[in-house]
Amino acid sequence: MSDLTLSPTRLDFAPLHAAMQEIVDGELLAGVSSAVLQGRDLIDLHCTGWADREQQIALRPDHLFRMYSSTKLITSCAVLLLMEDGKLGLDDPIERFIPQLGHRQVLRPGATSLGDTEPARSPITVRHLLTHSAGLGYGLLDPGTLLYQAFIDAGVRDHTTSLAHMIDLLESLPLAFHPGTSWEYSIATDVLGRLVEVVSGQPFDVFLSARIFKPLGMVDTGFMIPSAQRSRLVAYYRGASLTKPLKPGLTRVDDIPYAGAFEKAATRLSGGGGLVSTLPDTLALIRSLIPGGPTLLRPETLSLMMQSHLPQGVYTGFPKPVIGKSFGLGGAVSLSASSIDPPDSVGEFQWGGMAGTHWWINPRRGLAGIVMGQRDTAFWHPFSFAMKQAVYQAAA
Repeated sequence: MSDLTLSPTRLDFAPLHAAMQEIVDGELLAGVSSAVLQGRDLIDLHCTGWADREQQIALRPDHLFRMYSSTKLITSCAVLLLMEDGKLGLDDPIERFIPQLGHRQVLRPGATSLGDTEPARSPITVRHLLTHSAGLGYGLLDPGTLLYQAFIDAGVRDHTTSLAHMIDLLESLPLAFHPGTSWEYSIATDVLGRLVEVVSGQPFDVFLSARIFKPLGMVDTGFMIPSAQRSRLVAYYRGASLTKPLKPGLTRVDDIPYAGAFEKAATRLSGGGGLVSTLPDTLALIRSLIPGGPTLLRPETLSLMMQSHLPQGVYTGFPKPVIGKSFGLGGAVSLSASSIDPPDSVGEFQWGGMAGTHWWINPRRGLAGIVMGQRDTAFWHPFSFAMKQAVYQAAA
């Protein structure tokens, strides 16, 4: 667990706390936790609202959260550790380790069937997987597309199957575009989880525990919650409207991502979204990616991680690209500030999860932040931008 000792600061975070309280009072989140780092120093830690609104259990720093796609940062770090070990390179073709993903076919522009393909112009590389530029789909955020239905029909995201089985299912599916030419959020980070297993010779969870969780003291992070700790899992809620994220109202939904999730050893060790964690553990991870003390990765690797790795003019975003948002090795990179970003957020490395957990690091400004809620479909929800706006304003 990360050290939660607050360092003295002259910055005023009362507006941040007020903004988060307003989010709770407005029934957009049941509860929300946040932390702010200046350099590696923790300068603010705040929890407000409820871990369980119905039972009136106040949110504490030690409560467990469904991390969903915040898991991707940890998986990306695992791959980069193997790179530092000399066991793989960013531009290694993936078929060197996972033969099933070699010799890919790519859907032609305007294709109306899965068979309307052409050979890939280049192999998928490790870098492509880390940056979601491999051409893989997800069966999650792209409804109406050929690959969305193909991933659903094939059961690619079936949590009852192993990572190895997932790779077998991907073998026959085409790519959405030629590797390295575009960006699409995808199953790529789950593929990286399997890559870690193949290259390290260890189950994915064993590798994460040995190389990341234990060294960083992340005692509450994993794919399963011990029975004695299940009461610490924050309740899960759905907003009143998917298309109107600021419409008040929350409905409790307990069986997401599926009934009994995290209660027993997972078959699918999802590197893309399978972990649970706490604010202190996430803080320990983020702190380990900031120079000025012991770091999980070498300084040169951290610098590489937080750079843009997409071709010029290719951006990330949902449902359409956000100009100025590129992608590094495991998170988005802000090349310019969007209309809802703090103006001084250029250079930020950040991502989050569908359940409302978000993290960001700005090496240029020496600031980092974490904000954690539990609301379905809350990635890049306005509350996360409100948190960042308040932090940057306090540090102006």
